[in-house]
Order: sequence, then structure tokens, then C-alpha cells
Amino acid sequence: MTRTKLIFLIAATLLVDQLTKVAALSLLSRGMAVPVFPGFNLALGFNEGASFGMMGGVMAGKPLLMAALTGALTLMFAVMAFRARHPFEKAGLALIVGGALGNIIDRLRQGAVTDFLDLYWQDWHWPTFNGADIAITLGALFILVASLPSRRSEEPALDQN
Repeated sequence: MTRTKLIFLIAATLLVDQLTKVAALSLLSRGMAVPVFPGFNLALGFNEGASFGMMGGVMAGKPLLMAALTGALTLMFAVMAFRARHPFEKAGLALIVGGALGNIIDRLRQGAVTDFLDLYWQDWHWPTFNGADIAITLGALFILVASLPSRRSEEPALDQN
């Protein structure tokens, strides 16, 4: 994957994430779930913590701190993306960077991340999430695929003398 394609994937991920969040903010009301099909609602929510609301109580009211921490990790993943050799690893890291940037923008703009996708089974609900979370999860899966031994054996060894 070329640098141009890598930058395009990051930008496309960020754009899709932000457009879907703008739509959710303008079309949904907090506290009102819109059924899409059994097991899936659109439900507007805001997350001040890390993934799936973890550390929400600790980080509540500290969006700049969360943005700074996430920004440092995002920069590290961006550097790794441009240095990676395996196409799945590059794509995975690009998806993570694009998704993380989308969530950072939310924190800076409104103090919390906009979530609106609600998966459930009977009375059990998965924590509400968004397009950035999907991109980050897919990115992690791409990196796992890239690390599989059958995939790695196809690449030339990096430490050949």
C-alpha cells in the first residue's frame, strides 16, 4: 500500500465517521431509541471515557486529557502505519488512526464521543458505539490477520545478513 493510499484510507475513515456522527446528532434525540431491526437500534449517547465507557467516571469532565492521551497513541499508530510492510498491517493501522482521529475531534468539539449504534439481545445491550469504533475494531482484526504465521511466512525476513 502506497503512502497516498494510506493517507486516503485514514481520511476516508475519518470522513465517514464524522458524517455519520453529524447525521446522528441531527436526526436522533438522546434517550429515544429508533428500532432498525430486532437486535439493533439507533440510540444517541455520549461517552466521556475510553472504549465502551471504560474509565468514564475517572475521565468525566476531562476531554482535553482524554484527547491528549488518545492523540499520543494515535501518533504512535500513525508512525507504525507508515513504517509497516505488510498490506493488512498498514490498512489496519490506518483504520485505527482514522477512527481515533474521529473520536478525538468529538472530544475537542463537544467534550465527549458521539455514539449511536445500539446492539442488544433481549434486555442485554452492548455499549453503544459508532463508526470510529467499528474502524478501530476492524483495524485490530487486520493486524491480527497480518500476524498469522501463514501470512508472515510469505514475507521476506527483515533481518537477513
